[in-house]
Amino acid sequence: MTRTFFAVLLAGAAAAAVAQGAKGPPPHNVLQLSASGSVQVQQDQLVLTLATSREGEDAAGVQAQLRQALDAALAEARRDAAQDQLEVRTGDFSIQPRYGKEGRMSGWQGRAELVLSGRDFARITNAAGRIRSMTIGQVAFDLSRQAREQAESQAQTEAIEAFKARASELARGFGFAGYSLREVSVNSHAASPGPRPRMLAMAAKGPGFEADAAVPVEAGKALVEVTVSGSVQLR
Repeated sequence: MTRTFFAVLLAGAAAAAVAQGAKGPPPHNVLQLSASGSVQVQQDQLVLTLATSREGEDAAGVQAQLRQALDAALAEARRDAAQDQLEVRTGDFSIQPRYGKEGRMSGWQGRAELVLSGRDFARITNAAGRIRSMTIGQVAFDLSRQAREQAESQAQTEAIEAFKARASELARGFGFAGYSLREVSVNSHAASPGPRPRMLAMAAKGPGFEADAAVPVEAGKALVEVTVSGSVQLR
């Protein structure tokens, strides 16, 4: 057992020596840095969520009521559906027990959502105004993929140029003629400055509700930022 253990130690030491030799000498004159570029762009996509809730003593009855309300909303919204302009999809659909003050189950409650999204704000809000079985629960804005990709491309070009300029400036500052890239990573994200998406608490649409009443909406701007970070070898 002693000989075996000693042999294992020797093998481990040899492997460590080989691994250390393979790494080579530690790098010298390597500089870590990062730079970013940003573009502010108008949000061009509206995401409008309609919702309805039902309560009852029977789960199947609550589910049937929710499906009826959702089917009616889908039928109305699909009349104006158009690719990229108004896209219709279902959102959350859930049913769960309802409990009373003493902790005993007193029935069931459920919620269903319908999401309208796209670039044609007027088409979306007009369609939502005609839906009588659901009310508007949330209004949010976003960037379409086309707008996001275009903004990211501009911000990326700005970030790369800033990275190169910063690397050249630091190389000269440290007394070197230039640099070469060792490794680099590019990351992007978009943020919406200002207020968060509006949450609307609207009363059920009753007899006094005006048909085809569009909800007034106004999009803000999103900040798309790209960060380039990495290391350079000073030469």
